[in-house]
Amino acid sequence: MTPAISTRHLEVRFGDDVALRDVDLDVPSGSSLAVIGPNGSGKSTLLGAIAGTLSPSAGHASVDGPPAAFVLQSTDVDRSLPITVRDTVSLARYPTLGLLRRFRRRDRDAVDLAMRRLSVDGLADRQFHELSGGQRQRVLVAQGLAQDSTTLLLDEPVNGLDLVSRAVILDVINEEVAAGGTVVVTTHNLDDARRCDQVLLLDTSPIAVGPPERVLTEEHLRRAFGGRFTKIGDEFLLDDPHHHH
Repeated sequence: MTPAISTRHLEVRFGDDVALRDVDLDVPSGSSLAVIGPNGSGKSTLLGAIAGTLSPSAGHASVDGPPAAFVLQSTDVDRSLPITVRDTVSLARYPTLGLLRRFRRRDRDAVDLAMRRLSVDGLADRQFHELSGGQRQRVLVAQGLAQDSTTLLLDEPVNGLDLVSRAVILDVINEEVAAGGTVVVTTHNLDDARRCDQVLLLDTSPIAVGPPERVLTEEHLRRAFGGRFTKIGDEFLLDDPHHHH
């Protein structure tokens, strides 16, 4: 069976700086992958290479089927930008529709369904910049769903969110995988990583990849996080700053 996502000898450089190297990865259809590692370890770079927004310096990354939907972590929004929640989610349809073509029924249905699934349909006419951080993140995930891709890439989708937004997004991830979709999430949270079928522990190059119980071991975590990793009893704790956007 062809993997939903495949990378071979993948390397990404920014000038002379190597952000990612030697990534060989297969992600089966209908499964989830958590990418975990220290700040600056190449997690977001990997998603960008898979999505095609970053060009590999060597090797390649491929997605079987339509292009992946890539959802970035929510950031502050220019308050002078007049865009509603519905308009924001609707942007997902333009890559296939074209800017000058009218929305079809299936485009409107895809937008409506995505907003309902993320519980933001009641916010449809609100300005995006007026929303809380958790609400904005749910809107961006809804935008990813409205693209109707079979592959969803989420960059730290629940980092720092309120409990409601976190629960809604995690439920949607489970639903996508159960329906046969493929989901890749970056995270700093070990518990969130354990929810996934596979884990990639990354520090510029892969340290380990496989089922959570084989990857998230004391030996591997110490290699990745060094002094930013603590073991208390049977629990592992990470002391690592989150990404700054």
